[in-house]
Amino acid sequence: MRIIKDLRILLFAFALQICVVGVAQTTLSGLDPSKFSAFIDGKQTALYTLKNVKGEEACITNYGARLVSLMEPNWNGRMEDVVLGYDNVWDYHTKGQNFGATVGRYIGRIIGPKITIDGTTYNLQENGKGVISHGGKPGFADRVWDVVNVGPQSLTLRYVSPEGENGFPGELTTTLTYILRDDGALSIDFIATTNKPTVVNLANHSFFNISGNPERSVETQSLWVDSKEIAEYDKNKNVTGSFLNVKHTPFDFRKPRQIGERIDDDNEQLKITGGYDHAFSLFHAGDINRPAAILYDAQSGRALTVYTTEPALQVYAGNGLKGNQVGKKGIKYKRRCAICLETLHFADSPNKPHFPSTLLRPGQTYHTRTVYVFSTDPPLIMKAK
Repeated sequence: MRIIKDLRILLFAFALQICVVGVAQTTLSGLDPSKFSAFIDGKQTALYTLKNVKGEEACITNYGARLVSLMEPNWNGRMEDVVLGYDNVWDYHTKGQNFGATVGRYIGRIIGPKITIDGTTYNLQENGKGVISHGGKPGFADRVWDVVNVGPQSLTLRYVSPEGENGFPGELTTTLTYILRDDGALSIDFIATTNKPTVVNLANHSFFNISGNPERSVETQSLWVDSKEIAEYDKNKNVTGSFLNVKHTPFDFRKPRQIGERIDDDNEQLKITGGYDHAFSLFHAGDINRPAAILYDAQSGRALTVYTTEPALQVYAGNGLKGNQVGKKGIKYKRRCAICLETLHFADSPNKPHFPSTLLRPGQTYHTRTVYVFSTDPPLIMKAK
């Protein structure tokens, strides 16, 4: 009888341990890390959780170096997830969306698709009509990155892109570091080197809905952008090389206003893209100490301020979301339920000599930093609206 009793105690303890471990393994955002544990292309994927002293949380997977969830407080301290994504690695692998992804080697389009460096022309992979988009397929978003270092508030990942990947010259070694700072900021640093002259333009492609509810449209959220001009598109959504002044147009966010206020105006550039999906040339390009953009949601009280070393900001208002992508918590992502604020160089810069250069040579180091700062104390420019 004693043996049976002892066995019951052991079984109860074992069951309790399973329950405790199960609870501990579920993230604040509700993710199950086991759903991110897989082997893709022969490499292990996983979910990594960063937490700061304020209880904020960032979850990242090394598949595509993606930001999967980001928990930020609203005006009364309630933590909510402010980015779109999936709750398992296989959806990221099979559904082809760039939610939270690292996009490279070159975010945006290169026309031709070709580049010429030092008199040599390189034909790139064509994955669109006469263009290579977002670095081709598979791109950096489709690769399993190596884990270099994991800390309580930081994660460093690395990917080595081989010579000739999707047509690009040179081996490119990229290191990415996410840091969840104690001041409510998520810092994203890219460092890259090459053994042969090449081009590089890396960016994070997170879809934000700072209301914390992706079933709400971002059209009621207010946006300010430090820009007086945008890169012009032709009818095929390829950059022409010209810039358009935003004054007296729907692209003028020099004073904050709601995203939906003029998004459907009778404007040629808006017709081409079905809403905002344009590169804003930043007035204080490269100045990490000046805000590039501020997004504000009055209902939740959250404000997101973007700082960057990059010369441009791609504002994409989720026009292409159609409700057929089912994300975390079974929510269907409908049109304009999120906004991307992507810091980058301009599309087709290698073929537009007057654009800021994206050329990287051996011995040089590509280094770009973007910081997303969250607060429930709106900047003065938003309060004055």
